[in-house]
Amino acid sequence: MISVEGLKVEFGIKPLFDGASFVINDKDRIALVGKNGAGKSTMLKVLCGKQKPTAGTVSVPNDTKVGYLPQVMILQDDTTVREEAQKAFADNTRMKERLDKMNQELAERTDYESESYMQLIEKYTTEHERYMMMGAENYEAEIERTLTGLGFERSDFERPTSEFSGGWRMRIELAKILLQKPDVLLLDEPTNHLDIESIQWLEQFLAQSSSAVVLVSHDRAFINNVSNRTLEISCGKVIDYKVKYDEYVVLRKERREQQLRAYENQQKEVAEMKAFIERFRYQATKAVQVQQKVKQLEKIVPIEIDEVDNSAMHLKFPPCLRSGDYPVICDEVRKDYGAHTVFDHVSLTIKRGEKVAFVGKNGEGKSTLVKCIMGEIPFTGNLKVGHNIQIGYFAQNQAQLLDENLTVFQTIDYVAKGEVRLKINDILGAFMFGGEESDKKVKVLSGGERSRLAMIRLLLEPVNLLILDEPTNHLDMPSKDVLKEAIKAFDGTAIIVSHDREFLDGLVTKVYEFGGGKVREHLGGIYDFLRSKKISDLNQLGKEINNSQRGNNISPTREQNVPNVGTNNAPKDIPQEPLNKVLSYAEHKELQKRKNRLEKAIKQHEAKIEQMEQRLKELDELLMQPENASDMTMVTEYTSVKRDLDEEVDRWEKASEELESLTQ
Repeated sequence: MISVEGLKVEFGIKPLFDGASFVINDKDRIALVGKNGAGKSTMLKVLCGKQKPTAGTVSVPNDTKVGYLPQVMILQDDTTVREEAQKAFADNTRMKERLDKMNQELAERTDYESESYMQLIEKYTTEHERYMMMGAENYEAEIERTLTGLGFERSDFERPTSEFSGGWRMRIELAKILLQKPDVLLLDEPTNHLDIESIQWLEQFLAQSSSAVVLVSHDRAFINNVSNRTLEISCGKVIDYKVKYDEYVVLRKERREQQLRAYENQQKEVAEMKAFIERFRYQATKAVQVQQKVKQLEKIVPIEIDEVDNSAMHLKFPPCLRSGDYPVICDEVRKDYGAHTVFDHVSLTIKRGEKVAFVGKNGEGKSTLVKCIMGEIPFTGNLKVGHNIQIGYFAQNQAQLLDENLTVFQTIDYVAKGEVRLKINDILGAFMFGGEESDKKVKVLSGGERSRLAMIRLLLEPVNLLILDEPTNHLDMPSKDVLKEAIKAFDGTAIIVSHDREFLDGLVTKVYEFGGGKVREHLGGIYDFLRSKKISDLNQLGKEINNSQRGNNISPTREQNVPNVGTNNAPKDIPQEPLNKVLSYAEHKELQKRKNRLEKAIKQHEAKIEQMEQRLKELDELLMQPENASDMTMVTEYTSVKRDLDEEVDRWEKASEELESLTQ
């Protein structure tokens, strides 16, 4: 479908990649991976024709439609959501206008026997059939289905796009691209502005789509569920792996190990040849052998080893002061924007040392409650920030607030104080801004590099309450792993607003679900939360909350004592049952495997039981006949089948009980 041959792109002296050659075929689901700044976004721009390569060719057939979603784009604000989505069907609209014009002409003309009239009828018939095959009459239903899947309510369809945040307008652009049904979808970080439910909807959409897909994403679970092929950009090379992301990680490691072994053997052989040449170089009797060795040495093609990008973000939060027992206490907190209530009756208590997640659809109030805690916006109700709290806040737009005219070094030097200023180069090096990288202007940095730079600013002062609003947007996978480990080792309290399931897995022990103007508490990890939501259908998340009782906003999974927020003397020790064990991703997968094995075994037991019961019924009927009453062979078989049936029923009961215990 798209053929890439000898592609090279360079900025300055060193090329981003060189000699890249690959083909994008029908039905390919390609994950484009590599560290931040490796050239992933640039590759997508080259594929869609937005940027010219330094060398090489990109061949796209004339009839191939390419849809491209960039990380950042200029959005228009002069239409409603529905009208903007309808632009995806501009070709259909023009075709409808042509059909109406031809239909009008057919009605007005009277030269029914003329050749031109017959040609017009034939053209109208062909165009109309094509129009109907495109499903053009049903595009309104497609628009509603796609916008709803991406998180919009029906009441949003007639609202001006100017009323929505940048993240929601990016969803409109994504909806337009999906509605166009291109032959090739190029998606650059499509999940950055999506919540968990919308990401899962997009996964299903891409799985059912007939389009080829090339996507860049740092959501590991998303790309692993979508991809069937992985293109890695590393150290200037593009390497093609015909497997999904998880398998690519294994194959990449195996490939490099094989290269290392072959390289070591070759180096040993070369060393032996050189030693032989040096030893017998001046002996006439060995001249022929020496010349042979020299020629062999010249013919050897050095084995190349894939370079491994071992640079990674080494992130460590400095020791923090001990805070009060309850860093955040909310009691009947409410926030309104005009006539719109974002949330009300919010009552929650976050204890010292807890790591909690705020999840839910975008626009349900996660960032709004964070701003209330920060004291940035007014609200009603009681919200108390605990004693001796020092907050470190990372906002969604933190990276965009950097001064683009400063260099990386100047950005940090400007906010650093005291002895920290002597360690700026060390800190920058730990965040992959070592050497000449520190002299780069902020305006030339990629989205991921800007996020890392903004994260450095957060680390310059010790804090004991971390509030991170979508901290993983634009961070590559190695950086996310290190950030996750650093938060796990953090001594203080952390509130994490994120839609990244993989990042939250094993990190948080409590989930606060935002939706329908309410906030509900779920004890346990993110996959415990997702399992409970899947039972009642994630797409009905908002409706489910609206149906809950209005009087009590927090719905804990079990009773717990809540301190009296009306006084400053909150109890220091609250009796609390042990938290449910937070399953890691690997443990979650192993648990699912056990469930699958048990379900399969139960079906096998049921099939055997059905066969045995049928056979017993047949033997009963045969033994009821007088001629078979004394047939001991049948009697023996009946007894044997009855015994086997009892044993099979016991096995079925045990497997069912075990499955039930795992499901609870």
